[in-house]
Amino acid sequence: MDTGDLESRVTALEEQVRDLTGRVRATEQDAAAARVLAGAADRDVSEIRGDLRDFRKATTAGFNALRQDFVDLRRDFVDLREHVDRGFTELRRKVDPAAAGQQQIVGLLHTITTDKGPTGATE
Repeated sequence: MDTGDLESRVTALEEQVRDLTGRVRATEQDAAAARVLAGAADRDVSEIRGDLRDFRKATTAGFNALRQDFVDLRRDFVDLREHVDRGFTELRRKVDPAAAGQQQIVGLLHTITTDKGPTGATE
């Protein structure tokens, strides 16, 4: 075996070991950085889930309040309609007899004007 050849092979191996050692250190640093990033991403995802949960609760509460407002508004509208209907019924009860009396007066005036003429004298 040639010693010159052995020496060059050992030198080449030492170079490869140094290169591999550098790569291993870089890989270890990359892995550590990846763990840090993964931890931050996990925290971000948890925070976003919490935000979405809060948003969902707030939206549901808003819709429930809106629904209750519509129920209240409908009840108020029904009450108002009943109030107006009662008012019109009461008004009709008061106005109808007056209208009937006025109709009788019109009928009597018509009879008087047709029997006596426009001046009131009998024709």
